[in-house]
Amino acid sequence: MKIAISGKGGVGKTTIMGLLAGALRQQGREVLVIDADPSPHMAQTLGFTNAGEVKPIAEMTKLLTERAGKTQGSPFYNLNPEVNDLLHDFMIEQDGIKLMILGAVQTAEGGCACPENHVLRKMLKKMLLTANEVVLLDMEAGVEHLGRGTVAGVDQLLIVVIPSRSSIRTALKIKEMADAVQIPRVVFVANQVQDDEDRQFLVTELGQTPVAFFPASSTIRKAERSETPMTTITDQLDHAPDQLLEAIFKAN
Repeated sequence: MKIAISGKGGVGKTTIMGLLAGALRQQGREVLVIDADPSPHMAQTLGFTNAGEVKPIAEMTKLLTERAGKTQGSPFYNLNPEVNDLLHDFMIEQDGIKLMILGAVQTAEGGCACPENHVLRKMLKKMLLTANEVVLLDMEAGVEHLGRGTVAGVDQLLIVVIPSRSSIRTALKIKEMADAVQIPRVVFVANQVQDDEDRQFLVTELGQTPVAFFPASSTIRKAERSETPMTTITDQLDHAPDQLLEAIFKAN
């Protein structure tokens, strides 16, 4: 299963992705986390001590251009770049969780049809997973990744939203664009929820109930400040991680 997570900047999507990775490992599943945020923090969130050994794929512009098959002055790309070896050459593993860091997307020509995103899309689509394998894709904040079609190969998109109007506006726009590119399943995940008033505000403004409600947690706040890996958190967080896991696998 391939799961992407998105949302407005600052809503806690990377934290929730880290908690989800830990919960999946506790179930005995094989987990690959792909940090596709231009400002990557997933290594720290997961507690990887050797993240510096991974070279972000997006920095290897020459290789990516060759893989995408675009020559200078040509508007066309090779539709089947070979990317399988990237899955092994650009990942590290710790405590049973694998990590890839894609890094910032930088192109000289600009636009959305760039070699980096072409390879990302193909990589996701080419991955053949067993029933026990899960890929978690931490996207950049906002809607740009949907405009580029990077998440077209995922099975589910989790949109993290907090009880604020600006977060909700972004979340609804992300859902609209995700539906347009026909991602099979798109759901909301609530974060930083303090009380029933927050819950009702989210349900009313979103027009549907989020599949999980993560509380405003001092445990999470202290863990982030001390750089404690999210995978080691023992606080049950109002059973939100369990709610999220149930919702993810109920759809399959």
